[in-house]
Amino acid sequence: MMSYSRIVVKFGTSLITSGTDHLDLSLMANLAQQIAQLHRQGREIIIVSSGAIAAGRQKLRAIQERKSTPFKQVLASVGQSHLMYTYEQLFSQYDITIAQALLTKEDLSDRAGYLNVRNTLLALVGLDIICIVNENDVVALDEIEELKFGDNDNLSAMVANLVDADLLVLLTDTGGLYTADPHDNPDAQLIRRVDKIDDQIERLASDSSNSQGIGGMATKIEAAKLATSSGVSVIIANGREPGILMRIDKGEDVGTFFPSQVDKMESKKRWMRSGLASKGRVVVDKGAVIALKEQNKSLLPAGVIKVDGDFQRGDVVDILNEEGGHIGCGISNYSSAEMAVIKGVHSDRNIGLLGHDYGAEAIHRNNMVVL
Repeated sequence: MMSYSRIVVKFGTSLITSGTDHLDLSLMANLAQQIAQLHRQGREIIIVSSGAIAAGRQKLRAIQERKSTPFKQVLASVGQSHLMYTYEQLFSQYDITIAQALLTKEDLSDRAGYLNVRNTLLALVGLDIICIVNENDVVALDEIEELKFGDNDNLSAMVANLVDADLLVLLTDTGGLYTADPHDNPDAQLIRRVDKIDDQIERLASDSSNSQGIGGMATKIEAAKLATSSGVSVIIANGREPGILMRIDKGEDVGTFFPSQVDKMESKKRWMRSGLASKGRVVVDKGAVIALKEQNKSLLPAGVIKVDGDFQRGDVVDILNEEGGHIGCGISNYSSAEMAVIKGVHSDRNIGLLGHDYGAEAIHRNNMVVL
């Protein structure tokens, strides 16, 4: 296994609370000690940490809990400062300066915001500061309500993508991905390596659940899929195992390893691949799929058979095959209204149909990521 210089480590709620309703300071101290040791050895570390709501629940235990979203946001607001205070205390023992970055999906969904966050995180890394990232639960309703982007597994994959990490480590309270749920099946076997995340792997992951945190094994596999397709290798491992981060750094065979599927993509393509900026979808025919995936060509209007969503020229759109499979994404040369007019026709008819022409390509190859 290769050596890693830039590592994103994600701590799940169920890990740092040890499945309780409060932070496990002993466990967090052990993880901080390992991070500090790696930091001394020259590793560049960014932490994505869950636990704000759990920490808030610990601080406000005298107040009767309510199920409403505003109360969960209160827990997050109180808990985030407590969580960061805890990390401050732990890392100050090693003379390590920490920083905080609270992100929302919206922060990363436009190109300028994406670059601003990237530049800040890389500047912190360059100053030997360990940044602790969390989703901004106080304003991010998606996380509170456990919707699409509402878990730090996917956020950690976005951060790994953002900063060109070599490795994403998802630390949880299980040993990795198993052939069955190890809590229910004593014969379940740990899968040491997953070279391709296919339907079978996703089905295995969907059988696992997690009562404390939002993200179960399914979201970890989703995160691994995003990270590995962006040039980042992934390890899912048990954060309670002694010296787990040091063992990973030494190349020990621990947890489940997902090797990177591609070389590092340039920044613009990583941003497109994240899916955060997608404004719509185009469905393409079988000939276009072959042209994109096998012949390294641009997408022409003739290959488009359906347009979904309301997007403008310059927006990122997802590219789907006729079965609904996601085959890529790219920056559209035409708006959704324009694309609906020229879909299925030869490019030389663009001017006649639209009164103007932004080029023969619906999406140019240079502005496209094909999966």
